Amino acid sequence: MDKHAHRKDEHVFIAEKQYQINATNGLEQVRLLPQTLPEIALNEIDISTTFLGQKIEAPFFINAMTGGSKETDKLNFKLAKVAKETGLPLAVGSQSIALRFPEAEAGFKKMRKLAGPKTLLLSNLGAEHSLENCLRALEMLEADALELHVNVAQELTMPEGDRSFYALDNIKEVQAKLPQPLLVKEVGGGISPLALPKLKAAGVKYLDLSGKGGTNFITIENERRKEKDHMFLAGFGLTTAETLLGAKPYHADFSLTASGGIRNALDIAKCLALGADNVGISGEFLHILLKEDVGGLIKRIENLKAELKSVMALVGCRSIVELQQAPYLLSPELLSFEAQLKKYY
Repeated sequence: MDKHAHRKDEHVFIAEKQYQINATNGLEQVRLLPQTLPEIALNEIDISTTFLGQKIEAPFFINAMTGGSKETDKLNFKLAKVAKETGLPLAVGSQSIALRFPEAEAGFKKMRKLAGPKTLLLSNLGAEHSLENCLRALEMLEADALELHVNVAQELTMPEGDRSFYALDNIKEVQAKLPQPLLVKEVGGGISPLALPKLKAAGVKYLDLSGKGGTNFITIENERRKEKDHMFLAGFGLTTAETLLGAKPYHADFSLTASGGIRNALDIAKCLALGADNVGISGEFLHILLKEDVGGLIKRIENLKAELKSVMALVGCRSIVELQQAPYLLSPELLSFEAQLKKYY
């Protein structure tokens, strides 16, 4: 197990090393139109929304990061305390290590007790895992839902990664038979609009688009490679903004989570205006947790809630539904991207 646990620790160390204050997720190319005369009061604004069919008090959550080694379990324990205190849902990192090595289960099994019975808790596995493994992961965490992640680019860059990629039939089976909701997600490369009709046909209802621009697992895995020879893939994929524009024709088919390089309340608001129902945040929260511990992250989350209300006041929106209909402007680059996609629909 040691080398697998070491990989978990490496991922966190390199992710923090590569953290950038300014993300490159394309949201800087989206502008919300201000109302100037919004005729609104902050106490009239409701930031609650839905996630996996459940109402949540704020439209963002603690997305998957880590777990499975002694050091990363400590981070998960802290995140569980933050989730309990702030009311945010929490997803753990991949539990694959715990399925292979029973001694790695202990940390994951503590999460429900630390997060409390009311926290919406998500398990996490790769999309190739069988229904049996998915059920084991849910039971291990006493989870309310499951994330299945697809990560072809990461696997290709990972020295010990997979080299065969057949996941669609398995996703379809898990979707049909899993007793809890299923969220299919990428890991920072963006779910392509080309995949959306396939996921729709598989019965999937919840997607985390997980665009490029935040934590980059291609560069993380490349740093772990002896030859450091896979940087040519570093820019591959779709940004957070591009994934949201690519999913526009499918708003009636999926409930969308936006993630990838979310840094502030304006980023969250832009994602919601582009059609997301909620937003997942990983790298930013990890950075704050490592620098400022549990108290600092709780403070940041509560500030984000207040700051989002400020943004909504500026655009005259009293609810997340109204924010999803707020007017916005796109850069020429994003307009061109959106226009060129039409030939693939």
